[in-house]
Amino acid sequence: MTHFIRLGVRTALIAAAFVISTIITTTAEANAESSPTLGIENGRWTLNGELTNQGSEAEGLLMNVRMVNATFEDRNRSDFDSEANTYAFLRALPEYAASGVNAFTFNLQGGMPGYEKALNSAFNPDGSLRPEYMKRIARVIEACGREGCAVILGLFYQRQDQVLRDADAVRTGVVNAVKWVKQQGYRNVAIEIANEFSHGGFDHAILKTPEGEVELIQLAHQVAPGLLVAASGVGDGRMDAAIAHEADFILIHFNGTPVEQIGERIEALKPFGKPIVCNEDDKTGEEAASALRACVKHGASWGYMNNTVNQYQPFEFNGTKDDPIVYEAFRKAAGK
Repeated sequence: MTHFIRLGVRTALIAAAFVISTIITTTAEANAESSPTLGIENGRWTLNGELTNQGSEAEGLLMNVRMVNATFEDRNRSDFDSEANTYAFLRALPEYAASGVNAFTFNLQGGMPGYEKALNSAFNPDGSLRPEYMKRIARVIEACGREGCAVILGLFYQRQDQVLRDADAVRTGVVNAVKWVKQQGYRNVAIEIANEFSHGGFDHAILKTPEGEVELIQLAHQVAPGLLVAASGVGDGRMDAAIAHEADFILIHFNGTPVEQIGERIEALKPFGKPIVCNEDDKTGEEAASALRACVKHGASWGYMNNTVNQYQPFEFNGTKDDPIVYEAFRKAAGK
């Protein structure tokens, strides 16, 4: 009798595993069908094999907005509603996308919320992924896909890498994150290993040195061939040569770069022969619009970061009302 019970349990487990596998496969196929395919052809960005923003000044560019705290949580606080916050972003997403934005940047460890000591991470100390956080990430990625937009998905953020217990946990985190992207069937996602890798807020050497970033980019490529991977630099618009050589595209930030210097910073990176993407610039209003135009003029994608509205609490997602001047500049560049 015991023998038959054991066989029954084993059969049930096998059947359950088959059902789970089928669900995962079905979900991945559905996500792939509803998600545009992000690509690079001859140094220019494509979605579903066609150049972005065709016929416009921004043709072949990936015009983007940083929304890293759209999936924010703080496990040190009980007064913040993460689900409502994500919903507020999703409600405004169609308006952002319609203005000529091609991509949004999210991060598995969020971004600076305007105060210190937040605990905001999709990673456990061993590098495994926290399902409740990844559900919110999945929601925003899939919503972007439905709007025909791409996602730059950051993995690690300064002030939060301390969650990971050591370098091996960081490596495990990279493996788990890129496997998750592939298993989910997302084709509209590019990876940013670390946000501003050389920032003093990182503790782990593997995340704050060029050698470490190169190793992690290589690891991501090994685990998920074909996935586009890079790492971003700080706000001076420069990038370490070793990372630029290894990455599929060059991610830079222009927070601390005057508009009049943007062109020369972009031109200095063109010999690497890869798409150049700014995915963080905290200028606002007309100054931001001028930065956007400077990037487009020199053949680089520009990314907007509205600190006070989208990234610092209380987070607000008001569509183009966040900064009408900037979103009008997006619209004009993309020929909308």
